[in-house]
Amino acid sequence: MAEGFARKYGSDVIEAASAGFSPAAIIQPLTRKVMEEKNVNLDNHFPKDLEGVPMSGFDMIVNISGKKLPTKMPMEVRDWNVEDPMGKAEEHYVIARDQIEHLVMRLILDLRKASRPASSPRPSPVRPQRVN
Repeated sequence: MAEGFARKYGSDVIEAASAGFSPAAIIQPLTRKVMEEKNVNLDNHFPKDLEGVPMSGFDMIVNISGKKLPTKMPMEVRDWNVEDPMGKAEEHYVIARDQIEHLVMRLILDLRKASRPASSPRPSPVRPQRVN
């Protein structure tokens, strides 16, 4: 979900890729459904494990797993507390989707603000941050 929102709304400041500790074999149908309600198409996405995404080149990791990452990470780590809806009713997917959308949008706004010179009211082009 986070990668879908980041790609849709923040491609000017984020180059997103997602991976997990033990990814599912497929994107869950309810995940696809609730994301389509927000006009985010996940057709070209698929679950990947951590080895499927090269960590070098990323500036930040957003951890939504609920598990602690190693303390010595070579980049910034942000932990987002979002309950995994897997195996639950659709309303849990909607709650998780809305939380993730809010957190991604906040991150995008923070990155845009940080990339803008203090004296300039208009955003300048920036190199997208890679977020996993």
